[in-house]
Order: sequence, then structure tokens, then C-alpha cells
Amino acid sequence: MKTKALLDFCDSIDATALSQTIQSIKWVVPAVQTVHILAIAAVMSSILMINLRLLGIAGTDQTVARVAGRFGPVVWWSLPLLLLTGATLIIGEPARSLANDFFQLKMFLLVSVIALTVYFQRPLKTNPNFWDGRSGALRVIAVLSLILWSGIIFAGRWIAYL
Repeated sequence: MKTKALLDFCDSIDATALSQTIQSIKWVVPAVQTVHILAIAAVMSSILMINLRLLGIAGTDQTVARVAGRFGPVVWWSLPLLLLTGATLIIGEPARSLANDFFQLKMFLLVSVIALTVYFQRPLKTNPNFWDGRSGALRVIAVLSLILWSGIIFAGRWIAYL
């Protein structure tokens, strides 16, 4: 959704010294994109391992809480790195991101998957056995999670083409 207010906001970011610096130093954007992609790989590999356990495909010899406890921190530690690198990319080219429909879709999907992840992980903090015997709910959570994270990746990639 491209409104005049959004485009004006993008122009004001673009006019900042930080944005101009990011744009003028040729290696910054590729380096930041590389770190962003590596952080995405860390998140996705961890999410995949957790969801394979929730689906009963892998790691079934371990409890849900143990698998989530092992791979969950990688997700939560990678998200701030993704936020930092993503913000740097936005500051460097604000209109390319903020005014892009795929970027807006990506942010909606990201908020949705974070809410789903909190919904899944919160009960494990007080009761590690909370999800035991709830395989139907776990399968729904896993499928939704995989769909949302895949959507985030595809929407992020499509930002360059819109």
C-alpha cells in the first residue's frame, strides 16, 4: 500500500546521513544481506527441526520440550540479528522495502509466526509436558509454522522483483 504519507516517510529516511552512507559504501548492502541470509538459514534449520518433531517425523525419541529447548534459542537469538540487518537494509533503501506490498506481507507473516511460536513455547516454560498427548494440535502448529516461515522467505525474496 503506497500512500503519500508512507512515500514521504521513505523520502525522509532516504535523506538521512545514515541512509546516504549505506547507499554510498558499495560493500555494506551485500555484507548485510549475507548476514541476513545466514540468520534466516539458522532460523529455518531450527524451525524445521522443531516442526519435524511436532509432526512426529524426526526426533521422536526426545520430548517436545527438549527439542524446543535445544533449537528454540537459535530462533530467538537470530531474530534480533534479523531485525538489525533488516533495519539496515530498510534504511539503505526505504522505498524499496517499506512501500513494497511483499515487504508488508512479510511483516504480517512475521508477526503471525512470532505469535504462534509464543503460543507454542509459553506453556512449556511452566509445564514441560504440556504438549504431551496433543499430537493433533502439534501437527496444526507445525504446518502453520512451516507455511508462515516459507511465506516469509518467499515474500522477502519477491521484494526485489516488485
